[in-house]
Amino acid sequence: MTAPARTVLVTGCSSGIGAATAHLLAERGWRVFATARTAADLGALGRDGLFPVPLDLANPASVASAAAAVLGASGGRLDALVNNAGYCQAGAIEDLGRDALRAQFETNLFGVHELTRALLPGLAAARGRIVNVSSVFGRIAVPMTAAYCASKFALEALSDAMRIELAPRGIRVSIVEPGAIVSRFRKNAVEALDRNVDASASAYGPLYAKEIERRRRQVKKPDFWTRPPEEAARAIARALESARPRRRYFVTPSARLVDLTVRFVPQSLTDRILRKRMPKPPKPTP
Repeated sequence: MTAPARTVLVTGCSSGIGAATAHLLAERGWRVFATARTAADLGALGRDGLFPVPLDLANPASVASAAAAVLGASGGRLDALVNNAGYCQAGAIEDLGRDALRAQFETNLFGVHELTRALLPGLAAARGRIVNVSSVFGRIAVPMTAAYCASKFALEALSDAMRIELAPRGIRVSIVEPGAIVSRFRKNAVEALDRNVDASASAYGPLYAKEIERRRRQVKKPDFWTRPPEEAARAIARALESARPRRRYFVTPSARLVDLTVRFVPQSLTDRILRKRMPKPPKPTP
């Protein structure tokens, strides 16, 4: 008798790491529930042989509906959850209001927490795995990206506590820190900046313009520092399938470099290096 396929829910599958992970796991024999927000993306996932699930992490009703649908379709057991969906809200601290900061945390942290909680009965029944896709910016804070860094620092802490709390229930928890990946991530960050920051009224306007242009010119193909999303997908698969999964997986050379920097370079030095990215303050008006 053939054993039933392992089941996994992967969030944020419209493109990038989520799409690559969903397809790789399906190729490896997993039954993949893949989430997206738009009907077009959900339709494309279904045509690829995946099981599409509508999900907006910022909407509690959507989170509850997605969790119920997955547990219902999987018979109350879920072998794995990959919390991948997220975005970057760029902008100086003084230019971001409460609503922009709250929206960043709704998707990158609160929704992840809520979805995981709702799926815990199924994960416990299967003694399953959780992989949280974090960021190197969850280990080191960089200027003009404070909201994103804060959300990922919080996700790292949540994941560490989750790993300890859920171990007695047989659930393993790993963090994947991808580093620079070729995807729509940078384009989405520019759109979030345009949506929530009035650059024309900001003292950082010229810096925003320079940063946006830099992101648009960034390498759109793999190189030594920037890798394809399939490499992140392979790291996620290892975390799900290894007999002894690691606590953290670093995908790109940039992610490994940040890990070494955080562990061995004095913060006073990294502060000085990062301050060079900031413009000189305007001269006081006489």
